Amino acid sequence: MKLRNLLLSLSMLLLPTVGAHAAGPVTLTYANFPPAATFPSVQMERWAKEVEKRTGGKVKVKTFPGGTLLNAKNMLEGVNSGIADIGNFAMSYQPGRFPVSEAVDLPYGFTSSKVASQVLFDLVQKYKPREFEKVKMVTLFTCPPTNLMTSKPVRSLKDLKGMELRVAGTSAEVAKRLGAVPVAMPQSETPEAIQKGVVKGMVSSLEILQDFKFAAYTPHATIVNLPVVSFAVVMNKAKWDSLPADVKKVIDDLSREQAVWTGEYVDRHVQEALAWSKKNYAHNVHTLPAADQKQVDALLAPMVQEYVKKVSSQGLNGNQLVAEVRALKSKYESQGKKAPRKK
Repeated sequence: MKLRNLLLSLSMLLLPTVGAHAAGPVTLTYANFPPAATFPSVQMERWAKEVEKRTGGKVKVKTFPGGTLLNAKNMLEGVNSGIADIGNFAMSYQPGRFPVSEAVDLPYGFTSSKVASQVLFDLVQKYKPREFEKVKMVTLFTCPPTNLMTSKPVRSLKDLKGMELRVAGTSAEVAKRLGAVPVAMPQSETPEAIQKGVVKGMVSSLEILQDFKFAAYTPHATIVNLPVVSFAVVMNKAKWDSLPADVKKVIDDLSREQAVWTGEYVDRHVQEALAWSKKNYAHNVHTLPAADQKQVDALLAPMVQEYVKKVSSQGLNGNQLVAEVRALKSKYESQGKKAPRKK
């Protein structure tokens, strides 16, 4: 009887250990605010699959695109409070809250998301700004350069003067300085507003011509290479701390790769969207005369110095941040030019 009781006790002690080994995979929830077909959500799905694959199924990622779990404005708070384990948001949607990363959203004339995304990633990794101290940084990326999408052709700055344009974030200041009239409204309301003539177009990156079918409402695009919009993907600190070391390594190893992948993907998608728009809607692409493009650069240049003055008053070295962005931009643009041709 004593032996039987001893064996029973031992088996009871072993039960928690067996249960621990039998436990299922770690599940991470990932919230995003744009619709599933847009590039921020496409990169989310790619990241989720890569993490699941590289951890051998040890981690499962449940994704929530289109604001189904958290919307754009409460994303960071939602991640901090644990409503979602991971979230993606655009820093410029909350002006002044992210002063270091905001340095990338200035008018430098970026021509690709791949370059801008690497600049943003390197800047944040180097300075480790306090704006992200309460979360774990997963990755960073930008949209492609924003441009003009209009119902009437814009072939010169004169054509833009007084034109009402839908804007978001820092695009409002850009439009105003170029002589347009910025109008803030949700993107979902823009097609109807264009059809009714409330606005004559918008400032955004060009992939939405296809993703949101804006080619049907804005038959003209003008390439001006206006500022990019920066995005961050962050994780709840407590959730990060709870992860096994091998899972943390997978996420860290994927961080920069994901930034580059996203930039390459959306740059390619812009070209696909332009080709799709031309085929389906006879869409037109315009460029400004060289003199007008120089004037654009001159009109937007003061935004950089205003940024330097603002963040310097907050105790940051604004000149150093701008110089860093410009140096990184030159570095990655040069690397792109030196890329070997495929045989």
